[in-house]
Amino acid sequence: MNTAKRRAFLGGAAALAALPLAARAQVSQTRILVGSSPGGGQDMVARLIAEKLNGGPIGAVFVENKPGASGMIAADQLAKAPADGTTLMSATQTAYAVAPQLYKSVGFDAQRDVTGVAMLGFNPFVLVVHPSFEAKTLRELLDLARAKPASLNFGSGGVGSAPHMVVELLQLNAGIRLVHVPYRGEAPAVADVLAGQIAFTFNNVAVVAGHVMSGALRALAVTSPKRLELLPNVPTMAEAGAPDVEVETWFALTAPKATPREIVRRLNAEVVKALAAPDLVKRYDELAIRPAGGSPEIVDAMIKSEVARWSEVIRRADIKLATH
Repeated sequence: MNTAKRRAFLGGAAALAALPLAARAQVSQTRILVGSSPGGGQDMVARLIAEKLNGGPIGAVFVENKPGASGMIAADQLAKAPADGTTLMSATQTAYAVAPQLYKSVGFDAQRDVTGVAMLGFNPFVLVVHPSFEAKTLRELLDLARAKPASLNFGSGGVGSAPHMVVELLQLNAGIRLVHVPYRGEAPAVADVLAGQIAFTFNNVAVVAGHVMSGALRALAVTSPKRLELLPNVPTMAEAGAPDVEVETWFALTAPKATPREIVRRLNAEVVKALAAPDLVKRYDELAIRPAGGSPEIVDAMIKSEVARWSEVIRRADIKLATH
């Protein structure tokens, strides 16, 4: 490149960097990384947000799935992306608060490597069993587990997944021992409960609500702070006998740590606006997702508190991956 062309190139790059977010969006795209395969709750939320943001002040917005290592592949890619607001991630506690403590060879640290943009929502879990399962309530399930330690098996989407961690918390607080059967995703776990092959599983309400309503599964409790409109007859964990097992999957939009605060604030404003759109609120209701929003600092505080919470559970339950 000759001197004249080099000066022109550098001048253009400097001018682009100086443009406000809305103007830059006209010459670039924003991608939202998702650390799971298409179709799950994390992916659905990311796509709903991307759809609302696309074509607005941010410009073109699309979702890019990067599944693997409990979301760590996507998280690592986010941490190494340019800190200019064009690469974001829809994250959950699994990728940011649990997996980094299990995958010891991975250098990702959410508190060090990312900054919050906005909370996207909260999705509770529901404890489901086959209709023929002998325990009709959560208290009966706990009594059965105490009478026959390590005799009941439960399924999850894998070691460190949110449903797995809910049960680990339940075991610690209730003083019971269960047998974990990890699957490659939550759908196979639900399938085996439907077939009566395993005792129970926790899963996102939107995934199993249809089975509960049809009678194919029986719901014993939900992990939300209060009962859900979608399943009004299902008690909360506290009501059902496990007061300290209130857990919801949270979805948070994040950016690389060095992203300028001006960009973060503008992204936050657009996301909060999108979350208030009536059609998005309606869709969230259908999926039993509690809307969030709030400031970037709320996300940072959530990550910090969740790292502390789940590190204690991992330590007390001595949770380890089978391979590293």
